[in-house]
Amino acid sequence: MNDMFLRAARGERTAYPPIWLMRQAGRTDPEYNRLRETAEMPLEALFASPELAARISLLPRRLGVDAIIIFQDILTPLTPMGAPFVFRPGPTLPEPIRTAAQVDALRLFEMETGLSHVRETFGIIHETLDGALPVLGFAGAPFTLLVFLVEGKSFGDRADAAFAFLREAPALAHALIEKLTAMTIDYLRFQAGCGAHALQLFESAAFLCSSDVYQEFAIPYQQRIFAALRGAAPTIFFAREWNALEDLDAAGADIISLPSSISIAQARERLGGQRVFQGNLDNALLARGAWPDIEAAARACVESGEHRGHIFNLSHGLLRETPFAHIERLVRFVHECRA
Repeated sequence: MNDMFLRAARGERTAYPPIWLMRQAGRTDPEYNRLRETAEMPLEALFASPELAARISLLPRRLGVDAIIIFQDILTPLTPMGAPFVFRPGPTLPEPIRTAAQVDALRLFEMETGLSHVRETFGIIHETLDGALPVLGFAGAPFTLLVFLVEGKSFGDRADAAFAFLREAPALAHALIEKLTAMTIDYLRFQAGCGAHALQLFESAAFLCSSDVYQEFAIPYQQRIFAALRGAAPTIFFAREWNALEDLDAAGADIISLPSSISIAQARERLGGQRVFQGNLDNALLARGAWPDIEAAARACVESGEHRGHIFNLSHGLLRETPFAHIERLVRFVHECRA
């Protein structure tokens, strides 16, 4: 019933830019935090519970967002591959991947059996929404998954083990990424079959890369994924803090999620006026800025998008310290920015 997101994804003019926010269902929401306290379950158990995962996915409805994204993690499909991350509180893999034998042991699997809870979660979300809002699926890009697997944990501003792995065993790294690419294609096609209206690929480790590493270990596999998904659902590509616009374009997605350093007007000037973009309010500004500064930046973003082919989002996911009042106010403000 609210098809504003789908219209923008097709490049159409919209009365206001549809808005959803990366990590909108999670730690910045007091209702989510209350649910976590009541459930007394680790994150991996919440992801595996269709009822709770669907309930959390739907929490942002009360904000007025124009799309729901399924509550999972980019690490979700690694468990049935044989790399079960647990969250204590951040993601941890008991035995990080470092050897050829470990890479060989990772297995491709049947999505319907290995990730049946994901289909059930989509089913509950669709049944509850009854067509009210589009539902988004997502996956981690293969290079980013490699960084998690080799580090065996969440990474901050460094991933020394992963980059040593790339230098010392490049052939093995490519073999691992090949396997992860095949899994990711299957996983995103599976989500499209579960009724996802659009699919986002997260290259969350992009900001750690040199250009050479990105060209060798990231772009070719992104391209393979988006080529395989063509026609399944609209696709969105996000690469954290990656400012090379031509690289973002080369991935092959229908929609490019921009960092805050590149305006939508600048991106259209370089890539063509018909391209569709997502973004790109600075997530740190939303978390730590004063409201007048947030409003000014949000207005500039809306005006840059010209109310056509623009999905409003952030430069990256919501930060833990983001005031919930800022999130509520931002959604209302964007909706008030009428053409």
